[in-house]
Formats: sequence, structure tokens, C-alpha cells
Amino acid sequence: MERWKTKASMRHTAVCFIGFGVLTVAFVLIAMLVSSGSQGVIDFDHKWIGRIQGQEAPGWTATAETLSWIGSTKIVIVLEAILLLFLLFVPRLRWEPLLVLVATGGSALINILLKNLFQRERPDINRLAQEYSFSFPSGHSMGAFALYGILAYLLWRMIRPRALRIVALVLCILLTLTIGLSRIYLGVHYPSDVIGGYVASGAWLALTIGVFEYWRHRKQRRLGGRTEAERQENMRGDGILS
Repeated sequence: MERWKTKASMRHTAVCFIGFGVLTVAFVLIAMLVSSGSQGVIDFDHKWIGRIQGQEAPGWTATAETLSWIGSTKIVIVLEAILLLFLLFVPRLRWEPLLVLVATGGSALINILLKNLFQRERPDINRLAQEYSFSFPSGHSMGAFALYGILAYLLWRMIRPRALRIVALVLCILLTLTIGLSRIYLGVHYPSDVIGGYVASGAWLALTIGVFEYWRHRKQRRLGGRTEAERQENMRGDGILS
């Protein structure tokens, strides 16, 4: 069992680092196209803005405003604080609160740096909300991806029933995607802003989880020589919630 966990952690680490490399390259390509004013990006943005805003209706506007509010900085901080408090009360999760802080805090810092680097103006097409910062990449998209991405990772480790794992993963994905769509619908972001935000935050999340999985792998190997009782006492394994 211990050998299986170690091998699984090694695989997870490798996948995360590969994902980090792929997503980093993808973001660089997207950023180059956006900053160069590529006609392909302009056409793509206008096409999908037209399609999404073409569905405008009072009910959809209220939904988009609610989703945008959920993805706002203040609400993300509140949700993160709730998650941290929960993790602090789970004895076997000693380092996971730090993982959450690094994943979400790092994503927020990267977003600020990238916005000031590219300084892309926001779209001025049927604006239904007001924002005054730069546009690329979307802060709401990066924040949602970081928070719900790390939440999905933790829930996948903590929940035993596979069906509940899948439900939790789908809900996190849907919430992340709809928050991004709400920003396009409200006219405060180009679709390329949202996609760029997802890719940038995904790269950071992959790196963060990869480092954490590598640390877990090293810890599991150190514990390999101990007695079974010691391993059970010290290991923070998967499947905490059954």
C-alpha cells in the first residue's frame, strides 16, 4: 500500500510539472497574440462577445451579476477563509492550509503583475458593469480557477466515494467556467482575457500542486522505513471524508 501511494504521488508530480510546462507555453502564445493585436484574436473576441451578449435578458443579467459577485475579490477571500478554517480543524491536514494560501495568493499576485505588464484596455461593447483596472488576463477567471481548482484537488483526495468525487469536480469546473462567462456577458472582458486567465492560473496551480505532490512523495519515502503504527500516525493520506 505504501509503495502504491509513493508511485501514485510520483505520477501526480510528473503530470503536474508537464501540465505547468504546457500551460506556460500556451499562455505565452496567447499573450503574444493579444499584445500584437492579432486579427485572429480580434475576430475571435468579437465573434464570441456577439454570441454571448446576444443572449441578453433580465434573468441572464441577474445571473451574470451574481456569478461575477461570487468571483469578486472580497467573496473569494471570504470563501478562502472558510476553507482555511475547515482545513485547520482537520488534524491530518497540517500543510494543506499553506497550499491553499500559496495557490490563491500566488494567482492573485501573478494577475496583478500580468495586468500591469500588458495593460490591455477593457472592451467597450454593450458594457453592463463598470471596471477600471486593465483587462488581460481576467482576475475573476484566475481567482476562480485557483480557488475552485485547489478545492477540487483537496476534495478529490479527501472524499472516498468516487461518485462524490466526480460530483465535486464537476461543480468546481462549472462554477469556474460560469464566472468567466459572466465577465464576457457583462462586457468587462474579452473572451481571450478569460481564456488567458484560466491558462495562467492553471499553470500556477499545476506548479503549486506539483511541488506539493513532490514533497508528499519525499515524505512518504522517508516514512517507508518506519513501523506501521508510526506511518499511520504521521501519514496524512487520502480518503478523509467517507
